[in-house]
Amino acid sequence: MYICALFLNKYSLITVDVKNKTKRLTAIKEIITGSVVGSQEELLQLLLEKGYELTQATLSRDLKHLKVAKTSNTSGEYVYQLAPQINEREEKTSVFSSGNILRSVGFSGNIAVLHTRPGYASSMASEIDENGKEVFLGTVAGDDTIIAVIRENVTREEVIENLSEFIPELTK
Repeated sequence: MYICALFLNKYSLITVDVKNKTKRLTAIKEIITGSVVGSQEELLQLLLEKGYELTQATLSRDLKHLKVAKTSNTSGEYVYQLAPQINEREEKTSVFSSGNILRSVGFSGNIAVLHTRPGYASSMASEIDENGKEVFLGTVAGDDTIIAVIRENVTREEVIENLSEFIPELTK
């Protein structure tokens, strides 16, 4: 067993079973790719049935770590889906390369407001936070709307240029 110890302060210690976390993440991937899962409660129950003991907060962190997005499927149901895996040798592709996900981009001062198809705002905001550190201070996302705070002295053209790196439809 691989144990990682984290000291929060001189009185408390958290131990993390790294091997168990790796297995749990693998199980989450298998469940999401092998079945239709529409809620964290449903996913948590499936993991408990497989023998994994975890809290909803841990599951939420695991989903963020795996970059799982809740999107609508062909039936119109909202389900969890994994972001496409990137092969290091292949050119980086975006979750949003299928197009027609971003509906509009508007600006007001140093704030950009992005409207997406329902269910995509959270995963797109995560991508902006990860790939736009030089351009954006941060984002807040709802179901289909993102508020992104732009850094001082960054032009709208620089914002669009940064976003177009992972939202190909902006370059069209």
